[in-house]
Order: sequence, then structure tokens, then C-alpha cells
Amino acid sequence: MEDAEVEDIKISIVIVNYNVKYLLEQCLYSVRSALGGREAQIFVVDNASTDGSVEYLSPLFPEVEFIKNRENRGFGAANNQVLGRCKGQYVLLLNPDTVIGEESLYSLMFYLDDHPAIGAVGVKMLNGRGEFLPESKRSFPTLWIAFCKLFALSKLFPNSPKYAQYNLPYLNPDKPHKVDVLCGAFMLIRREALAKCGMFDESFFMYGEDIDLSYRLVQAGYKNYYMPERVLHYKGKSSEKDDLKYLESFYGAMKVFFDKYYPDSSKFLKSLVYFAIRIRMRLAALSGRKGGKRKRLNPHRRLLVISREANFATVKQQCLQMMGKLEYVNLWNLDEERALDAICRKNKMKQFTDIVFCFPDVRFEQMFLLMDTMPEKKIDYHIYNHFSKRVISPE
Repeated sequence: MEDAEVEDIKISIVIVNYNVKYLLEQCLYSVRSALGGREAQIFVVDNASTDGSVEYLSPLFPEVEFIKNRENRGFGAANNQVLGRCKGQYVLLLNPDTVIGEESLYSLMFYLDDHPAIGAVGVKMLNGRGEFLPESKRSFPTLWIAFCKLFALSKLFPNSPKYAQYNLPYLNPDKPHKVDVLCGAFMLIRREALAKCGMFDESFFMYGEDIDLSYRLVQAGYKNYYMPERVLHYKGKSSEKDDLKYLESFYGAMKVFFDKYYPDSSKFLKSLVYFAIRIRMRLAALSGRKGGKRKRLNPHRRLLVISREANFATVKQQCLQMMGKLEYVNLWNLDEERALDAICRKNKMKQFTDIVFCFPDVRFEQMFLLMDTMPEKKIDYHIYNHFSKRVISPE
């Protein structure tokens, strides 16, 4: 691509990958669908994966520039490797364990075009059961806000702006809101705002980078906005799942943030927060010593396949291999009925434990709308990709 052409592109997309090649594959298919053939820069920075991510994916996605690191440099440092090369009017920071809708990118960019005071936007993230992820919108973790979260005051008073500020549960997730913190799993940033506030602080290795960047965007005079645009996020799939390691990284990042921005805060309150952090870590350590995998809350029993009839047998066979013996497998035939009509009393009565969507028979946006609208939140949603011939699941 010539430099003159690069300067004219609307968006640059940066994805940091670590050992999740099949999730990244699905993510890149969704990005390709969202771009619809329009020009973009796409970077994947691989943090020394051992699963052959780059070798597997680079032939499938020639439009993507893959950068392979020899060591895991962390999220912030890996992003910084390419942020300076981004030429798009907007920069999208995207996790590899996400799936985006076909209209999401351009809808959000058009919104930013009309609102120059907004520096960055985040989205409504859903997990693999259609549940809203509260980290989609947050407040800055001041010592008071962290205290309320750590000592469960936010759970006791979820409708209180005083005690439940961290995840803002009292704000309607289906409406736009000005917020403090956007999630780094999907953060669409105005490139001029990024140039003004600076790139990631690499003292945050795995968690807290998005909080720090959100804070600096506000310091630079911009607003951060939450938008109810749906995105699927397989929460935690792109990082280690060990509870103790997670807490050490997460709360360690919170301490870095406190020390950086609130050095003169109340010593008494700070000591209480740090005490709560130590207690949380010890509880996680005790839990980890018990060992064993967490039992699935929802055993595979009854499966609904949403696809065209011609693809049903293939999808059914793959699901049977993956899930084992099922009580029954039903087809929601897209040749005869709309995908969203699957939200009906007939299907509710059958108590499906699993629903698999066949892409591209079903658009990603249709999947997210059904997952979000379905009142039952114990169903596991899977995606069969006709191009990869693979089923991607939330666990």
C-alpha cells in the first residue's frame, strides 16, 4: 500500500495475541466482515505464542501485518510497538477473544465524526452466555471507589451513585453515557487524541493499562463515551485463568494507578484498601490449593442449531463430537424462519442448554442481538464458522 493511500484510511486496528489462535481467527473474520472490503490497517502483535498462531493465521489473512515477538512483552508494550505506525483517523484496540458486528466500526466512527469532543468510545460487551459484562463502563478507581468495591458496598447498594461507582450498575447499559474508563478489549480512539495523551504506560504489564489511558485522555481534555453497540467478548480467554495470578496482576495494577495519580490520598483509607487486596490474594491462594477444574454450571444436553438446512448436518456432526451425547439436536431453519424468531415460547419450553450459530448464515450482529435479547442467561452460545470449519465455544 502506498503512503498516500495509507494516509486516507479511516481506521487502524491493533490486536495483541497470546496463544489463542482459533479465537483470533474468529476475531479476524469478524473484522473482515465489519470492514466490508474497505481500506484499513490491521496489525496483530503476537507476544511469543507457542500455539503457532502466526504461522497458522498469516496465510489466511494476507491483509493483516503480523509482528512476532520473541518474548511476552505485555499488553501495553506490544500495543506501543505499532501505535506509532497507525495512520487511520481512528485507532481500534481490540482483544483477540472478541467478535464484532458487521456495522459496528463504521457506526461508531460516524458517531465520533459528529462529536469531536469525544476522544474514545467503548461498547456493550456480552459474554458467551449473553450476559452483560460490567467492565464495559467504569469509573476511575479512586481509593474511595476501590474501597467500596473491595468491601462489597457496591454490591450491597447497586443503585447508589455514592457506593456503586466502579461498574456504574445504575446506568442503563442500552443507552449512551459519558463515563471515565473504557475497556481495552474494545476501545476506539481518535488518533489525534492518542497523539496528545501519549501511548500506553508500560509499567502496567497485563491489567490497568486501559484505566491509565482513559485517565490520560480525560486529562488531555477529551470525553470518554460508552455506546450500547454489542460486541461478544470471551472474557478471560486471552489471559491466564489462574485466580491468584489474575488477582496479583489486577490488584498490582490498581496499586500502580493509586501511586501514580493519588500519591497524597488518605493514608488510613489507602491502608484499608491495601489490606483488602492482601486478603483477596490470600483467599485466592487458598482456593487455588484445593485444585481441580470448576464444574460446568450448564452441562450440554439439548442443542439448537441456527443455520440453513444445507449446513445443518455438518454443524450437528461437529457439535456431537465436541459435546458428546445429547438428548436431542434441533434445527432452526433459516430458509424458512428468521434468526430472531428463535426467541419464542416453543424453544423456551424445550430448555435448550446450547445454541450454535452458523456463520455466515447468521450475521454476527444478529447473533449478538439474539443473545442480548434472550431472557434466559444460562444458555451457552457457540459459533460455527463455515470458512474455518470450526466451532468456537465460550469454554
